[in-house]
Amino acid sequence: MIGTQLPALQVVVPLLAAPLCLALHRPFATWALTLTASALSMLVSILLLGQVLAQGVIDYAFGGWAAPFGIAYRVDLANAYVLLIVTTISTVVTIFARRSVASEVEAHNQGLFYTAWLLCLTGLLGITITGDAFNLFVFLEISSLSSYVLIAMGTERKALTAAYQYLIMGTIGATFILIGIGLLYMLTGTLNMLDMAHRLITVADSRTARTGFAFLTVGLGLKIALFPLHLWLPNAYAHAPSAVSAFLAATATKVAVYVLLRFVFSVFGVDFALGTMPLALGLAVLGTIAVLSASTVAIFQHNLKRMLAYSSVAQVGYLALGVSLATPAGLTATLLHLFNHALMKGTLFLALGCIAWRLGSVRLGDLKGLGYRMPWTMGVFVLGGLSLIGLPLTAGFISKWYLVLAALERGWWPVILVIIAGSLLAVIYIWRVIETAYLSKTNKTAGAGEAPLSMLLPAWLLAIANLYFGMHTGLSAGIATQAAAALFGIQP
Repeated sequence: MIGTQLPALQVVVPLLAAPLCLALHRPFATWALTLTASALSMLVSILLLGQVLAQGVIDYAFGGWAAPFGIAYRVDLANAYVLLIVTTISTVVTIFARRSVASEVEAHNQGLFYTAWLLCLTGLLGITITGDAFNLFVFLEISSLSSYVLIAMGTERKALTAAYQYLIMGTIGATFILIGIGLLYMLTGTLNMLDMAHRLITVADSRTARTGFAFLTVGLGLKIALFPLHLWLPNAYAHAPSAVSAFLAATATKVAVYVLLRFVFSVFGVDFALGTMPLALGLAVLGTIAVLSASTVAIFQHNLKRMLAYSSVAQVGYLALGVSLATPAGLTATLLHLFNHALMKGTLFLALGCIAWRLGSVRLGDLKGLGYRMPWTMGVFVLGGLSLIGLPLTAGFISKWYLVLAALERGWWPVILVIIAGSLLAVIYIWRVIETAYLSKTNKTAGAGEAPLSMLLPAWLLAIANLYFGMHTGLSAGIATQAAAALFGIQP
């Protein structure tokens, strides 16, 4: 029965489609295959989430070899939630990518581009669904290597430098993660994360466990782009093709945050990770610095992709603050912000993609009067910007409200001040764009028209989703609350 094979299909569908893109020599055919594979993956993720909600955790053993001897996929509410985020964003951005990629990537390279896209999607889904620590590392490398290729295909020569910088930093992070997994394997004799968690209970106080935890935390900090390990991110997002910036900004760091949550709450346990080890304090300090410093730097950026990249570093700070609270409410806020930030950044980067397609530039000075030349595109940007600020009735407000409630529960008033300060700084850099587009005299944009409908529709779809999930939180906040309770071991 196909319903029992859904965990395998989640990864197999994009994996099998990837090499087929190289065999197809027509750009439209490769795009259509990528969209089909991504849409099928989204359907599988929806079905998996429905199964988990209906019958609980799904365990899938490859080849009939039960864990810990075989590779097992384990789907619970937390990773089913993340699978839905990744596949949905991939599908929406792939629709946008047809015209955008055609203008930025040469026709003979588009087969390679979409192959790398599907491999990146495969890696992100594999990281999220696997229950095996080494299998997680393998998928991490698949997604990372394909990301380097995607970024290097940007139109500017700086794209190669950005990809190389990301490669160096990503390799360092992957090495730390592999060392951490190796130390845990040496200590427990298993790579299955559920089995590893049971065996760590008796040896958690050992120096090896502490060292393995430290290596994993630093390695994942690099992948997450947590301050001060974020230096690869601004250039990568700024110089990648527009569709790649939107895809990676909305998914890659979210999956890395999920991996950190999985190790903290499911493998090591909250008492060890956020109690015995000083991770909670570290995340609180680094998260605060990230929100304030990255938001401040974003104000002074003239390249709008770099502005949004620094904004992403600040948003990672909010995620870190939620985890540092070490409560179900704080974890709920983090999981909810994973969902809402994917919507926000996807919306904003797709708007910039439309602008880049029409103007060939995303520099602030080139947007003078653009609000009247590309009203639908700027409407998308305004809605995404309001959500990023956290205006009521938007998804961004819901995230920050849950984080404020979690901070109040712990009595951490400074966290609330940081959230307010971060929102005010976001007002400044979003307002700079709106002011230039609507209140400045027309510059180069005199001949500009709207972006194609195939680019505007997915952008508006995400923009409307920001409003919908700001008013209807049953799916986003409801599942985040249940997933956080499950990670804390709280029975419904």
